[in-house]
Amino acid sequence: MGNHKEAFLVSLTINGQTVQVPAHTTILEAARTIGVEIPAICYHPSLTANAVCRLCTVEVVGARTLQAACVVPVAPDMVINTETDRVNAARRVILELLASTVELHEAPEIQAYLERYGARPDRFAGGVRREFDVFDDNPFYIRDYAQCVMCWRCIQVCAEDVQYTYALTWGGRGVESHVATAFGKDMPDTTCVFCGNCVDVCPTGALKGKVEFDLEREAATGS
Repeated sequence: MGNHKEAFLVSLTINGQTVQVPAHTTILEAARTIGVEIPAICYHPSLTANAVCRLCTVEVVGARTLQAACVVPVAPDMVINTETDRVNAARRVILELLASTVELHEAPEIQAYLERYGARPDRFAGGVRREFDVFDDNPFYIRDYAQCVMCWRCIQVCAEDVQYTYALTWGGRGVESHVATAFGKDMPDTTCVFCGNCVDVCPTGALKGKVEFDLEREAATGS
């Protein structure tokens, strides 16, 4: 009998390098097996990939559009290029639009992407900045949605991906979309159990521990 495991391997090419991975592996996961890092914001290895940010788009030979590497599965003989001019231009625009509307001073990973792709947020300086008051309604963490990139990680970890609490949800529509609580309630009046998972997965500081927030505020005011 042949090797049963080999029957389920898929062979493909990423940036000129041949790789074999199990069927149903995503392009992003396959790339990481050979040390190719594809940038992403919404992706988290412990959560369901949702392809929201689209920063992980790559070029698949034969495909009309760029493909989201975090959700698209590999296919036999697929040829993928992760850093073409087309791909990099798309990532640059995504980052510029994001940085022109959201405060990212506490998002070092995204700041590194801005530099890596030569993004110039000032090109979209006329965009509407997201402005929210800081929600400081409990003793454990604050919510500063002016820093939120709407990756939805916090909503996912609060729901069936991890906690099954459903304290956080989607609010608003279109440009008014934002993370919210049901009926806009203060966090202590929701189903939140203050596990801290949402703070752990936030990539920008939009969710932050209350102690850290208070210490930073004291340092900034000198009080």
